[in-house]
Amino acid sequence: MSKILPLRNCVRDYPWGSSSLLSDLLGIENPSGGPQAELWMGAHLGAPSRVCPADFGEPTKDDDWITLGDWISADPAARLGEVTDRQFGGELPFLFKVLAAGQPLSLQAHPDPVQARAGFARENSAGLAVDDPGRSYRDARPKPELLCALTPFDAMLGFRSLDEMRELIRGLELSELSASLEQLEGEGAGAIRRFFASLLGSDHATRAGIANAVAERCCVLSDHPARRWVIELSKQYPGDIGVLAPLLLNVIRLEIGQAVYLPAGELHSYLAGCGIEIMANSDNVLRGGLTSKHIDVPELLDVLTFVSGPAQILDPSETAAGVWTFETPAVEFELSRVEVSGSHRRESNPAVEILLCTDGRGRIASLDDRGTSQALDLAAGQSCFVPADCGGYRIDGDCHLFRATVPALH
Repeated sequence: MSKILPLRNCVRDYPWGSSSLLSDLLGIENPSGGPQAELWMGAHLGAPSRVCPADFGEPTKDDDWITLGDWISADPAARLGEVTDRQFGGELPFLFKVLAAGQPLSLQAHPDPVQARAGFARENSAGLAVDDPGRSYRDARPKPELLCALTPFDAMLGFRSLDEMRELIRGLELSELSASLEQLEGEGAGAIRRFFASLLGSDHATRAGIANAVAERCCVLSDHPARRWVIELSKQYPGDIGVLAPLLLNVIRLEIGQAVYLPAGELHSYLAGCGIEIMANSDNVLRGGLTSKHIDVPELLDVLTFVSGPAQILDPSETAAGVWTFETPAVEFELSRVEVSGSHRRESNPAVEILLCTDGRGRIASLDDRGTSQALDLAAGQSCFVPADCGGYRIDGDCHLFRATVPALH
């Protein structure tokens, strides 16, 4: 029987990260005062969590802490669960994060399984190193994801209805957009694809001219939230065609506890706020703007679905006492919010879990034939790995946690 183990996690310092959200909300230290963008919990090779298999209370050295992936690989069926091990080839199928956006992220989408495998193989055949900045595919996996707001959270996702899009763009009355607007005539995904391709496919000078003209016009016509976001984006990314995104995509604000699910092919950008994020264990991103990184326009156009309509905001449903779960079609992950007031007991966990405490304090112990084994303290910002064969667990205290696991597989 494996033990529940505390995790040592990495914080990624991407430039768009907030310098205060992770420390304010979770007590994560930031001695440098620089950006803290994402706290990663999982076995992704980009920034793997570490565990120490030694008995609790024993003094440890840094060398005693091994990567979570190495520890799982020593006995994947026990630590992941037999079904998860078989389904995902002995690998943890999800990556669990806390995302803290101080500035907007790039305009992006993610591939489906077939696209990911083909794109990764194609770039390997071209001789591109996995960390080459010109790559679009860094692994062969899809990247569906779910984000749940820890603070009010602003985002753009999915194309607006065609009528809304046309009204916002025509209302600018800009000659620079006349040619592209012709592509937006007609109905359905084809019209949106033609319009979007005409914007991204033009030369750099034309794109910059359109972006600047739209931003200037929105400064005059700032009577709509979408236009106000155009102004904000143009301050940070002047001349970037991605500043038009608020006119094309749904602009939403998530309240605390609400979530959005991003399937393959949905164009999106996270704008501001802090949230819990869970995704398939992948780093495949196809970018379309608001970035200085690699943009592959033909590949992005192939990945996008160009489905239009209102954004779907998710609220969780109560699936057990004190447990609220978000339902998604993802097979790689499931996210739940767990509220402990006194005691919470999980008799068995057929699949692996990662628990993150976001508020309060608790004490978790795995269950054995006599009741409980060694206990682990959890406070805000601390997380633990719960192997499938720990025999269930009990949490005592008053705390809020998020649980990442794998949905029941059949």
